[in-house]
Amino acid sequence: MGTITLSIDDRIEQEFRRLVEEILGKRKGALGEAATEALDLWIRTKTQEEVVRDALELIGKAYHFGARKYTSRRDLYDRQPAAD
Repeated sequence: MGTITLSIDDRIEQEFRRLVEEILGKRKGALGEAATEALDLWIRTKTQEEVVRDALELIGKAYHFGARKYTSRRDLYDRQPAAD
């Protein structure tokens, strides 16, 4: 398990501590558990944003699939339509 030392805004720290205490209580490790959950959520959110950005970039690219070499469906198949 790693250790990270952070400097964050006092208001954010107090709100985070208050919320952790409200949800998880004052038990040992609650603050670390909540911080781990918050960091995991941040990582998943940023990763998803990157996936979306890459997908939108691919959608924006124009792909040329070649020329249409047939004029009708009949040209695609050797079969003749069934007589009624």
